Amino acid sequence: MSKLLHLATTEDLDRILGMVEAYHALEGIRSDDETRRAAVLPLLDGSPLGAIWLIGPRMSPVGYVAVSFGWSIELGGMDGMIDELWLREPVRGRGMGSEALATLIKVLTEAGVKALSLEVAEGSRAESLYARAGFQRRRFALMTRVA
Repeated sequence: MSKLLHLATTEDLDRILGMVEAYHALEGIRSDDETRRAAVLPLLDGSPLGAIWLIGPRMSPVGYVAVSFGWSIELGGMDGMIDELWLREPVRGRGMGSEALATLIKVLTEAGVKALSLEVAEGSRAESLYARAGFQRRRFALMTRVA
Protein backbone atom coordinates (compact mmCIF):
# COMPACT_ATOMS: atom_id res chain seq x y z
CA MET A 1 0.00 0.00 0.00
CA SER A 2 2.38 2.73 1.21
CA LYS A 3 4.87 3.34 3.95
CA LEU A 4 2.48 5.87 5.49
CA LEU A 5 -0.79 3.91 5.56
CA HIS A 6 -1.17 0.37 6.93
CA LEU A 7 -4.35 -1.70 7.15
CA ALA A 8 -4.86 -2.39 10.85
CA THR A 9 -5.48 -5.89 12.21
CA THR A 10 -6.44 -7.33 15.58
CA GLU A 11 -2.76 -7.14 16.55
CA ASP A 12 -3.14 -3.35 16.48
CA LEU A 13 -6.15 -3.26 18.82
CA ASP A 14 -4.43 -1.67 21.83
CA ARG A 15 -2.70 0.99 19.70
CA ILE A 16 -5.97 1.85 17.94
CA LEU A 17 -7.99 1.96 21.17
CA GLY A 18 -5.55 4.43 22.73
CA MET A 19 -5.79 6.73 19.72
CA VAL A 20 -9.59 6.46 19.53
CA GLU A 21 -9.81 7.37 23.20
CA ALA A 22 -7.59 10.43 22.61
CA TYR A 23 -9.65 11.49 19.58
CA HIS A 24 -12.92 11.12 21.47
CA ALA A 25 -11.56 13.15 24.39
CA LEU A 26 -10.43 15.89 22.00
CA GLU A 27 -13.83 16.06 20.28
CA GLY A 28 -15.88 15.67 23.46
CA ILE A 29 -17.34 12.35 22.28
CA ARG A 30 -18.73 10.34 25.18
CA SER A 31 -17.67 6.72 25.00
CA ASP A 32 -16.29 4.09 27.30
CA ASP A 33 -13.66 1.39 26.88
CA GLU A 34 -16.21 -1.38 26.29
CA THR A 35 -18.10 0.58 23.61
CA ARG A 36 -14.90 1.58 21.79
CA ARG A 37 -13.61 -2.00 21.84
CA ALA A 38 -16.93 -3.38 20.52
CA ALA A 39 -16.93 -0.80 17.70
CA VAL A 40 -13.28 -1.23 16.70
CA LEU A 41 -12.70 -4.98 16.95
CA PRO A 42 -14.93 -6.09 14.03
CA LEU A 43 -13.20 -3.57 11.75
CA LEU A 44 -9.82 -5.09 12.63
CA ASP A 45 -11.14 -8.63 12.23
CA GLY A 46 -12.15 -8.41 8.57
CA SER A 47 -15.69 -7.05 8.68
CA PRO A 48 -16.93 -6.13 5.20
CA LEU A 49 -18.61 -3.08 6.75
CA GLY A 50 -15.41 -1.10 7.26
CA ALA A 51 -11.72 -0.95 8.01
CA ILE A 52 -9.14 1.04 9.95
CA TRP A 53 -5.74 2.12 8.68
CA LEU A 54 -2.80 3.20 10.82
CA ILE A 55 -1.04 6.38 9.75
CA GLY A 56 2.74 6.43 10.10
CA PRO A 57 5.09 3.64 11.10
CA ARG A 58 3.17 0.43 11.76
CA MET A 59 4.71 -0.16 15.19
CA SER A 60 4.44 3.48 16.34
CA PRO A 61 1.60 5.08 14.38
CA VAL A 62 0.84 8.78 14.66
CA GLY A 63 -2.82 8.46 13.75
CA TYR A 64 -5.57 6.42 12.21
CA VAL A 65 -8.42 6.65 9.74
CA ALA A 66 -11.60 4.55 10.00
CA VAL A 67 -13.89 4.03 7.01
CA SER A 68 -17.30 2.39 6.87
CA PHE A 69 -18.79 1.08 3.63
CA GLY A 70 -22.26 1.37 2.18
CA TRP A 71 -24.04 1.38 -1.16
CA SER A 72 -25.35 4.24 -3.28
CA ILE A 73 -27.73 3.76 -6.18
CA GLU A 74 -27.27 7.43 -7.09
CA LEU A 75 -23.50 7.10 -7.25
CA GLY A 76 -23.49 3.68 -8.89
CA GLY A 77 -22.18 1.31 -6.27
CA MET A 78 -20.14 1.01 -3.12
CA ASP A 79 -19.43 4.19 -1.20
CA GLY A 80 -17.40 4.92 1.88
CA MET A 81 -17.71 7.22 4.87
CA ILE A 82 -14.64 8.42 6.72
CA ASP A 83 -15.91 7.91 10.24
CA GLU A 84 -12.81 9.15 12.05
CA LEU A 85 -9.46 10.57 10.99
CA TRP A 86 -7.07 11.59 13.74
CA LEU A 87 -3.40 12.57 14.00
CA ARG A 88 -1.39 13.20 17.12
CA GLU A 89 -1.05 16.94 17.75
CA PRO A 90 2.75 17.14 17.30
CA VAL A 91 2.57 15.87 13.70
CA ARG A 92 -0.38 17.94 12.50
CA GLY A 93 0.36 20.47 9.81
CA ARG A 94 3.27 18.49 8.33
CA GLY A 95 1.41 17.01 5.37
CA MET A 96 0.92 13.53 6.81
CA GLY A 97 -2.86 13.91 6.88
CA SER A 98 -2.92 15.05 3.25
CA GLU A 99 -0.65 12.22 2.17
CA ALA A 100 -2.63 9.62 4.11
CA LEU A 101 -5.90 10.91 2.67
CA ALA A 102 -4.54 10.88 -0.90
CA THR A 103 -3.29 7.32 -0.45
CA LEU A 104 -6.58 6.21 1.08
CA ILE A 105 -8.57 7.74 -1.78
CA LYS A 106 -6.36 5.96 -4.33
CA VAL A 107 -6.67 2.58 -2.57
CA LEU A 108 -10.44 2.83 -2.15
CA THR A 109 -10.96 4.00 -5.74
CA GLU A 110 -8.92 1.04 -7.01
CA ALA A 111 -11.11 -1.23 -4.84
CA GLY A 112 -14.23 0.07 -6.57
CA VAL A 113 -15.47 2.69 -4.11
CA LYS A 114 -17.46 5.23 -6.15
CA ALA A 115 -17.61 8.03 -3.57
CA LEU A 116 -16.12 8.89 -0.21
CA SER A 117 -17.89 11.15 2.28
CA LEU A 118 -17.11 12.59 5.69
CA GLU A 119 -18.46 14.93 8.31
CA VAL A 120 -16.57 18.05 9.30
CA ALA A 121 -17.57 20.92 11.56
CA GLU A 122 -17.79 24.24 9.75
CA GLY A 123 -14.69 26.29 10.43
CA SER A 124 -12.74 23.24 11.58
CA ARG A 125 -9.00 23.27 10.92
CA ALA A 126 -9.49 20.00 9.02
CA GLU A 127 -11.99 21.53 6.59
CA SER A 128 -9.25 22.96 4.36
CA LEU A 129 -7.43 19.59 4.34
CA TYR A 130 -10.58 17.90 3.05
CA ALA A 131 -11.28 20.63 0.49
CA ARG A 132 -7.74 20.27 -0.92
CA ALA A 133 -8.39 16.53 -1.28
CA GLY A 134 -11.47 17.24 -3.40
CA PHE A 135 -14.25 16.94 -0.83
CA GLN A 136 -17.03 19.46 -1.27
CA ARG A 137 -20.37 20.24 0.29
CA ARG A 138 -23.30 18.79 -1.65
CA ARG A 139 -26.83 20.04 -1.68
CA PHE A 140 -27.95 17.39 0.82
CA ALA A 141 -27.40 17.63 4.56
CA LEU A 142 -26.54 14.54 6.58
CA MET A 143 -29.22 13.80 9.16
CA THR A 144 -28.66 11.25 11.91
CA ARG A 145 -30.93 9.39 14.29
CA VAL A 146 -29.11 7.61 17.09
CA ALA A 147 -30.86 4.46 18.34
